[in-house]
Amino acid sequence: MTSRYEEIAGNLARVQEEIHVATKSCNRTVDEVTLIAVTKTFPASDVHILASLDVHHYGENRDGDAAPKAAAVPGTWHFQGQIQSNKLKSIASWAHVIHSLDEQRHIIALDKVAPHRIGVFLQVSLDGAQGRGGALPSDLSALADSVLQSTNLDLMGLMAVAPLDQSSDEAFEKLATIHSIFKVSYPTAKYLSAGMSNDFSQAITHGATHIRVGSSILGSRPAPQ
Repeated sequence: MTSRYEEIAGNLARVQEEIHVATKSCNRTVDEVTLIAVTKTFPASDVHILASLDVHHYGENRDGDAAPKAAAVPGTWHFQGQIQSNKLKSIASWAHVIHSLDEQRHIIALDKVAPHRIGVFLQVSLDGAQGRGGALPSDLSALADSVLQSTNLDLMGLMAVAPLDQSSDEAFEKLATIHSIFKVSYPTAKYLSAGMSNDFSQAITHGATHIRVGSSILGSRPAPQ
């Protein structure tokens, strides 16, 4: 029977090879891509295995699940879920990077409660739909200005999730265009968070610097208790 370590190590090796192929296909290097292992719903023991395999960026969607794991395993912890105002103080206590800011009130509130510097991505909606979060491209400048005026937040770049009714290539090509325009006014916001287990190769070919990969590394998610 395959051990959990062997399962994760094998999956990770396949993902890393896919990253290598994707970066090579667009004349990039693997050093340009940060792999965030999405550990939501998985136990801290899996995070320890990832750490032993030299993966030190971990992504979480729920504050309650993430806080104890972040306390147990050192690393760079990323929050990528939809933000609730009443959770911001707790999220700020353990998260080093937040990928899903799309409202000015959350930027202001986060800056007030952050106990350390936090890198932030502004989430942009690629189709204008409300369900998956994200600001309209026309609202990004106002949000970016709020981050730049803050005391404890660093503007890293943009994040998006491909809409369900668009091809990944179409969505990430659109995101790359939005990011290119955005960087003219905000040149330090050079990072792009895009791509998950089913589409990270396409995201890489369109310039993603941070990919958020869960099930391809850790397997099917445990059933909710």
